[in-house]
Amino acid sequence: MDLSCNYVGLKLKNPIIIASSGLTENVKNMKKCEENGAGAVVVKSLFEEEICRISPTPRFEIINRTMGPLRSQTFYSFEQASPFGPEEYFKEISKALNTLSIPVIPSINCITDEGWFKYSKMAEEVGAPALELNVSCPHASISFRGQDVDDTILRVAKMVRENVNIPIIVKLPMQLSSPLAIAKILEDIGVNGVVMFNRLTGLDIDLDTEKPILHGGYAGHGGPWAFNYVLRWIATSRPHLKLSIAGSGGVGSGDDVAKYILTGADVVQICSVVYLMGYEIISKILEGLKRFMEKKNYTSPLEFRGKVSGKVILGNNDIDRRHLYEAYIDENLCTSCGICKKVCIYDAPIEKNGKYIITDLCDGCGLCVKLCPVKAIRMIPRRKDNESN
Repeated sequence: MDLSCNYVGLKLKNPIIIASSGLTENVKNMKKCEENGAGAVVVKSLFEEEICRISPTPRFEIINRTMGPLRSQTFYSFEQASPFGPEEYFKEISKALNTLSIPVIPSINCITDEGWFKYSKMAEEVGAPALELNVSCPHASISFRGQDVDDTILRVAKMVRENVNIPIIVKLPMQLSSPLAIAKILEDIGVNGVVMFNRLTGLDIDLDTEKPILHGGYAGHGGPWAFNYVLRWIATSRPHLKLSIAGSGGVGSGDDVAKYILTGADVVQICSVVYLMGYEIISKILEGLKRFMEKKNYTSPLEFRGKVSGKVILGNNDIDRRHLYEAYIDENLCTSCGICKKVCIYDAPIEKNGKYIITDLCDGCGLCVKLCPVKAIRMIPRRKDNESN
């Protein structure tokens, strides 16, 4: 099995890239990424705005939200930029390039044209194999400042493209009028790759103090909730783009990586899961990807990249809207908890002899199947006479 792949012209041993963060702030941390199997690292971003080089404490929170028996988590943070100034930053890049055997990609975020020119040229001169443009940081991005997001991204990308010859990657924000349209223009400009997407800017409130939590302001938030949104846009974009695509957001397993590749991602950037589970999770995610490939008899990610994209995904007018299925309750498994009756807006479940059954009022929506705590409900082909079971 060969997990190697190409990203903006760089040969990676596998598609897992550790995203720009404290996980890649210095050579010591980058080495941990490599030792645990990462295919490449994007170094923690160098910011031109000096105040962003200092992070407050504490700066991380895990927000748990519940909806009945269901739970979701958000990794909420206000981790700032690299603590280094430009000279020290690129000195660390040089050291990393001489220490690691995997690609080391710098990341920059600037607030002036001069900064974009200077820092991009410094990246090229230090020997960086590629450069990521962080135009989407949830703490200090152009969108956070209220600028015209689309036009500013395109202007910065064009300016940097004309300034350096190394491959450049634009890390896109979620807040775009059309991610595909922007990515296509970036490709025409000469950008070599895009990251879909950075985290969003969010807010949480302490109800006791009635103030924002942590540092008292907005913060970045990411996690599993972002995964399906990213899948949608990669699947939509892949057939129309030749540039490299990195999927980013919500990855927690090898199966998640496989899904990103199936929609058309060349590589996958991970961050939150490594923060929350340690560097060792990198190798476990890779093992999960291998298990998927073995099960499907794939020998390379190239064999299934983009398999679920474009016209393979049914359009609104192509969806089969016939009601072919209905729910069925196995009375031997039913515990009479009544959850199915509580959540059914069609009033299909009724109690009979101490157990619940599904009547012909069932619309076939499938919600009760997902919420049954003992998995007593399944979908079956709709019976022709729609009789009660």
